[in-house]
Amino acid sequence: MKEILNSIKKIEHGFKHIIEAGDVIFADKTKYHTELAEELLMDDSYQVRMLATYLLGLLSPEHPAALQLLETKVATDENWRVQEMLAKAFDYYCKTIGYEKGLPDIKNWLTAKHPNVRRAVIEGLRIWTNRPYFKDHPDVAIQLISTHKSDLSEYLRKSVGNALRDISRKYADKVAEETATWDLADKKIAFTYKLVKGR
Repeated sequence: MKEILNSIKKIEHGFKHIIEAGDVIFADKTKYHTELAEELLMDDSYQVRMLATYLLGLLSPEHPAALQLLETKVATDENWRVQEMLAKAFDYYCKTIGYEKGLPDIKNWLTAKHPNVRRAVIEGLRIWTNRPYFKDHPDVAIQLISTHKSDLSEYLRKSVGNALRDISRKYADKVAEETATWDLADKKIAFTYKLVKGR
């Protein structure tokens, strides 16, 4: 384990080495992975905390405690790379249990107090309309994402704008119909609108 941790700490960019290390650890069934991941979340190295987040994502479909740690503990991490891994972890959870079955969790996370929890959904499911269920229900995706067009978090609004721009490549009319209702006098909404339009 120490060798794996030292190895990932040497690489500052990317996710591939984190995922490979996580898969090796997860394959070792002699370890209690939830406890291990919780311990790794306390590490000073963001790479190790990314690894912990990845492990929790793998565990989350069968272990509610892992999903809860993602929502409560990982979301408060100040490192943006850890937040990117949180988004990937939440998407893995939804993909594994099925996006339609995951709708209650998606909606629950989208109403969370912490903006990083809300962002994990918006960012993690991109491109939303390439995902099962949302591919057949683009209106649902657009509605869920647009709810946060005026969020106080600029970090989140960037994800909202980019996610809707993604969808507009296939469903331009539907996205345009939604944004036509937006109050652009609101500076936060105008910020998101510009991202949707690619400005």
